[in-house]
Amino acid sequence: MTDLPATHPYLADLDAEAHGWRHLVELVRSLTPEQCLVPGYYVDPAWSVRDLVGHVGTWLAEAGIQFEQIRAGTYEGHDIDIDALNASFLEAMRDQPWGVTWSQANAGRTRMRQAWTELREPSEEAAWWIRKSGVDHYEEHLDRLEEWVAELRVQRAERAR
Repeated sequence: MTDLPATHPYLADLDAEAHGWRHLVELVRSLTPEQCLVPGYYVDPAWSVRDLVGHVGTWLAEAGIQFEQIRAGTYEGHDIDIDALNASFLEAMRDQPWGVTWSQANAGRTRMRQAWTELREPSEEAAWWIRKSGVDHYEEHLDRLEEWVAELRVQRAERAR
């Protein structure tokens, strides 16, 4: 899946991330742009698929920055307030059009993967960001996304009748 040497320390993780991302993308692409704006993915606070994609995309972008800092030797650790970052990321992306949010998530992921592949030595700090932004993060959201996509499809079918 990933065109890297078999000895790359994160090869298996990169492949797992690609698999999780493809699953997320498959679900999102099964919706219309209008459906991506319907609140209901979460109820309190009300999130749409756009909010979810913005959330995931901003974490991917942040991981890319952190990987760059790890590689440059300027990383300061991940002693962060996750809830505060989540709120900040959500606020930053909340009013963006669907196309902007989707593009940002894809660009954030691309840059994150570029920075990630440049890491040549495994580290606990990189592993933390891999889990927080990638595979584990996708898994946190995929079950609910599958449910919400199914609900949106039912709504679409009922309106078509």
